Amino acid sequence: VRSRRHRGPVRQHKINMAEFGPAEKIKADDIATVFRSEIRADVEALKAKGITPTLVGFLGTGDVSAKKYSEWTSKACEADGIKFEVREVDKMDLENALNAANHDPNVHGILIYYPCFGGSPSFYGGSMDDYLRDSVPIEKDVEGLCHTYRHNLYHNIRYVDTQTSKYKGGIVTQTGLEGTKKCLLPCTPLAIIKILEYLKLYDETQPVGNRMCGKNVTVINRSEIVGRPLAAMMANDGADVYSVDLSGVFLMKRGKIVDVAESQEAIVRKSSLIITGVPTKDYKLPTEWVQPGTVVINVSHFKNVDEEALLKVPGVKYVPLVGKVTVGMLERNLIRLIKQFQME
Repeated sequence: VRSRRHRGPVRQHKINMAEFGPAEKIKADDIATVFRSEIRADVEALKAKGITPTLVGFLGTGDVSAKKYSEWTSKACEADGIKFEVREVDKMDLENALNAANHDPNVHGILIYYPCFGGSPSFYGGSMDDYLRDSVPIEKDVEGLCHTYRHNLYHNIRYVDTQTSKYKGGIVTQTGLEGTKKCLLPCTPLAIIKILEYLKLYDETQPVGNRMCGKNVTVINRSEIVGRPLAAMMANDGADVYSVDLSGVFLMKRGKIVDVAESQEAIVRKSSLIITGVPTKDYKLPTEWVQPGTVVINVSHFKNVDEEALLKVPGVKYVPLVGKVTVGMLERNLIRLIKQFQME
């Protein structure tokens, strides 16, 4: 991923290396274990009430990564007492299969492994994958990707049954500040937020919505599944998030995105958090741009950084994989759906 704009050499500031300890590689397993313990306790409590949490995953694609993710999910769910059923269907039959699961009271959560149709158009408008994503009801959308959840994420509305404010002229606006039913968030972005909390990058002494204030972040991925929602979540928590992909570099702040003229090198050098999610083995983050004390998280199935070189940078905290935390968030979302919508 290369920026289209360069503005001469990047000014480098002198750093006292003695302030930093050795670099550290963080295993996602340790973080996932905390959530898995909570999930198992919740599952046992639900089973005591006659409810076996049931998740259905639809595979309508031959994508290798999707197949691998489904296998991880199956193993985790089995270990945690959740019933997980993978339904492999021809993509042309996926809409009907999805509708059947939507109306099945024994199915508590649904996910679809994308891409299914890629950019192929839908008869109903937009792409077929987008149509399927919006066809999962909020009561069963374990991925948090349907229109309602996406809209609320980008507008910083944190509850489905949210508080409202009425302005002159009768306009009712959702504030997103109070409620009893939390909006679900996409699993991989949520997993990264939980990793950041574990690493103490979120300042818990500040109010919710301001816990990333003053931080510069670079996210090298702007997909609709990971990069864009993740950037919006951190921006809504106060960070200045530089969002990078092939089309260039944009700065995301609360509720807005603006084009910037800075090079990738400049924004990476001033970022205390760098998240890479480039889906190719050919991309490598230049480690000479990474400053001491930076947190680097790799979301891609490929290693987007030279690990050996990165771990020579003093004080770096490097998380090479997030998959196990992502599966934990999937299970956590399922439990939340049951408690919020299916126990009334």
